[in-house]
Amino acid sequence: MDYRALERAARREATAELSWHAVSELEQIVSGRRALRAVRHPLGFVCLPILRDGPRGVCVHVFGRMAFGGTASEGMGSGGMPQPESTVPQVHSHSWDLTSTVLYGRLGNRRMRVHDEPAQPTHRVFEVHSDPSGVDDLRPTQRLVRCLPGAEQTTARGQTYSLRAGEFHTSVVPGGRPAATLVLGRTQPDRADLSLGPLSAPGHRMVRGTCDAAQTARIAQAALRRIHEPEPESLS
Repeated sequence: MDYRALERAARREATAELSWHAVSELEQIVSGRRALRAVRHPLGFVCLPILRDGPRGVCVHVFGRMAFGGTASEGMGSGGMPQPESTVPQVHSHSWDLTSTVLYGRLGNRRMRVHDEPAQPTHRVFEVHSDPSGVDDLRPTQRLVRCLPGAEQTTARGQTYSLRAGEFHTSVVPGGRPAATLVLGRTQPDRADLSLGPLSAPGHRMVRGTCDAAQTARIAQAALRRIHEPEPESLS
């Protein structure tokens, strides 16, 4: 996969081309030609890490319990499919520029207005230190801020949105309906991954669970099926 070619396609808003690349990669996962493993992200989605090339990366993010063909009972779907935990939308910012194309469903993003406010803060800033083992270590900083909601954007199938490194935002799937995105990321060396938390909260850890080969293939297959299905009229 050529990251720069995907980046050029995103700038041209060539969403059909981007979707074709996503489908090609998902088909390889289903057939076993790609040996990657899906990762359950603490923010409530499943990540399929398609490409890691230095500061550049490409992922498919899959949202929604029913996206995997299962139910919410006891956190498992049919065939033992692991489901993402339901989480409260978390205000965070990335250390990387993000360009995301919606493959199916809809994804909402609300940009947040965050400024330093030591006198009457609403949140403390936490640095997120990610270990290759899958552990995210959230460390409280001395930075106190006030966070206010900004503009909200909902992106539908075939549309692309971008977020620059350092922009605080939350992501929400409207109605909890299934959705998936093809995400391009380019790390910026002067940025850190940040999250907002309660003023008095201690540091804590979150673990990114890894799916096995069969689970990963089922996730990819379910995503492929939804990509090829027409969008429900209620979402059009």
